[in-house]
Amino acid sequence: MHIPDGFLAPNAWVPTWAIAIGWISYCLKKTRSILNDKTIPLMGVMSAFIFAAQMVNFPIAGGTSGHLLGGVLAGVLLGPYTGSLVIAVVLSAQCLIFQDGGITALGANIVNMSLIGTGGGYLIYKLINSIWSGPAGKKIGVVTASWFSVLLAATACSLELAFSGTIPLKVVLAAMVGVHAVIGVGEAIITFLVWSYVMKVRADLLYSYQLMGVNHE
Repeated sequence: MHIPDGFLAPNAWVPTWAIAIGWISYCLKKTRSILNDKTIPLMGVMSAFIFAAQMVNFPIAGGTSGHLLGGVLAGVLLGPYTGSLVIAVVLSAQCLIFQDGGITALGANIVNMSLIGTGGGYLIYKLINSIWSGPAGKKIGVVTASWFSVLLAATACSLELAFSGTIPLKVVLAAMVGVHAVIGVGEAIITFLVWSYVMKVRADLLYSYQLMGVNHE
């Protein structure tokens, strides 16, 4: 899902860069209001974990492979804005150090995986929590949001490629959504396992607990 250079036309990568800069600026502003002695080290740990996890690919049918996106995991643990910053930093590091994704396409990758994957995924998680409260609602929310976040990011990527004239929409959308529907299952499993572990050993680190108190939810 990391779009390389040359795959997006200027009419796609220029506006996505503008959106990405605006989103990062807004996230920075929101993050400053919640920074504390727990959030800062957790941001570093989460960045390192997602960076390493995204470097590990798991096989999919037909010789394709996928990796953790980590958007919902970062959003649930750190909040949607801080989590989005973590994903944006990881994507930037991968682009600049490992050439995983192009510089011109970095804005689009941030929009897809930080804004849509993390922000959009977190909204799905909160929506499910508002409908189905309690521990069961949280578990269902984490799993469902993780899966949908991958599909949403893949759909956005497909639209950008089609808008650039790189590949017809009906071709790229079917291919991307089909493969990432399977990748999303792995995303949901990994996210749920990590979230469950943190809930068990250090629930106070979760964003909602830090924001509203340990006895919230």
